[in-house]
Amino acid sequence: MIKMAAQLYSYKSTQGMHGNSALAILIGIILSVIFFAIGYYYSSSLAVGTALFVVVLLIYLLISVKVLQEWKRAPILTLGKYKGTYGPGLFFIIPLIQSMPYKFDLRTFSTVFSAEKTLTQDNVGVDVEAIMFTRIENPENTALQVNDVDQSVSLAAQTALRDVIGKVNLSQMIVGRNEIASSVKTLIDQRVTPWGVNVISVEIRDVKIPDDLQDAMAKVAIASRERDARVILAESEKLAATNMVAAAKTYNSNVYAMQLRALNMLYEIGISGRNHLIFIPTESRGLGIPTPIGVLGIDKLVGMGDTGNIDGQKKDGNSVDAGTAAQKPSPPQPQQASAQQKNQQSAQQSKQKKKQQDTQTGNNAGNPEIPDETQGDPFNA
Repeated sequence: MIKMAAQLYSYKSTQGMHGNSALAILIGIILSVIFFAIGYYYSSSLAVGTALFVVVLLIYLLISVKVLQEWKRAPILTLGKYKGTYGPGLFFIIPLIQSMPYKFDLRTFSTVFSAEKTLTQDNVGVDVEAIMFTRIENPENTALQVNDVDQSVSLAAQTALRDVIGKVNLSQMIVGRNEIASSVKTLIDQRVTPWGVNVISVEIRDVKIPDDLQDAMAKVAIASRERDARVILAESEKLAATNMVAAAKTYNSNVYAMQLRALNMLYEIGISGRNHLIFIPTESRGLGIPTPIGVLGIDKLVGMGDTGNIDGQKKDGNSVDAGTAAQKPSPPQPQQASAQQKNQQSAQQSKQKKKQQDTQTGNNAGNPEIPDETQGDPFNA
């Protein structure tokens, strides 16, 4: 609608400009003819009259001719009364009768405006800086309705921005800049449309809040992120524990699954770059491969290591000598345990019994309080 009105206005303005230019040229010619007649009457010379005609016409044209660029328009006043807005191009005005007080630029202009220390709805003082793009759509209303269009539009924009800021919270100012800019644009349009100015767009360029409040908001944001991270970590641990329990049940019920898991672990260890591994072949349920110290293998190794402690205990109220106890055999290797375990244990028990008897005999001989029935003299060694 505004565009159609601007096109209609441009057509009417062009018609008025052409008609006024023709009238101005006609008046200039008439004045030149009058001066030609006066000069010829007083001098009785045609050359003098012609020269006077040319000079007057040239002076008249220089005063009345006007040229405007494509993007400019100018209001024309005839004896102080508005006649129309002329331009662009070449046109003429009537000197001393018509005047052109100023010119309009129809191109888009950018205006930076701000609202300092403005209170929001939750009583927080903020500094907001915005930029506005405007354009004159109806030069006639601009010429007749407002004195200084640039200053008036800037002041209207500042008051509109303050009005909008006072109706929103600080959080809305930070996250909803587009909505605030749209509200400011609507409010400015309502105020400047009667002046023939169209607001193309309004953008919020910067929002400055107090430093202490900015620090508090940063702490709140950090705490919120930490809370989310802990919640996600707890959920991940819960999910991992559930999956581990399910995997354990699968390994317990399926021997082949456990075997595949062991093979996968060996593969991961092998590709890690650390090749210093020791494999102890032990028997394990359902596993046909050597495993690093399986559960059953650990039980056997613990049992073999405890065989030497049997003879170290007290028997018949007498303790074993420290040197005898230190001579207990070292535990056999796991490879020989299955074949020679019983024979070695029997041999060791026989040797330990014989040593214990010899020890008891030596103790009885060295004790003077115990008589020896086989000998006559109890003090004879």
